[in-house]
Amino acid sequence: MPELADGHERWPIDDSSYPYDGGGWVVKVREDRVRRPGHPEEEPFTRLVVEHPGAAIVLAVDDQERVLCLWQYRHAVGRTLVQLPAGLCDVEGEDAAEVARRELAEEAGLEAAEWTHLASTYSSPGFSSEQCHFFLARDLREVGRGDFTPEHEEAEMELGWVPFAELHSAVASGRLADAHLAGAVLLARARGLAG
Repeated sequence: MPELADGHERWPIDDSSYPYDGGGWVVKVREDRVRRPGHPEEEPFTRLVVEHPGAAIVLAVDDQERVLCLWQYRHAVGRTLVQLPAGLCDVEGEDAAEVARRELAEEAGLEAAEWTHLASTYSSPGFSSEQCHFFLARDLREVGRGDFTPEHEEAEMELGWVPFAELHSAVASGRLADAHLAGAVLLARARGLAG
């Protein structure tokens, strides 16, 4: 059996192209012609890759063991989902922890004195390069949103505080379907957060 660890590896690519270059948006679609290593006689196969800069997700927990949640419309699934403050790692050279701090301030007007990196995971590695960085934020204080002005879906989102135990129960029962929310809650629970 192989070692129980993810490994770095890159299979040979004959060529790549961009059928969708993002048009100024956050993602691009790359088409690769890939070969299996050690099988030069085989024809290359095509894989589409959604290039995504990654994201930071914040589980902000107050001194009453409540989590700051966002109710936000998500067009791709046609639903309003319960989510957490999160943002794209789309500023060159910006560390994921800095993205988390920025997003907590912009989306919630909060800053945290205590930060714990819970994990970094790939959302859907079969077709996307998106890596998500999960953080637990504690010892919160209000600081305002600065000059950030919500637009589009963010302009309609609602914020609220939910007891961690209630949020965990809703995730475990399947009532909440956002993968980032579920991942953050389950990671925090595994680290001992009980609410």
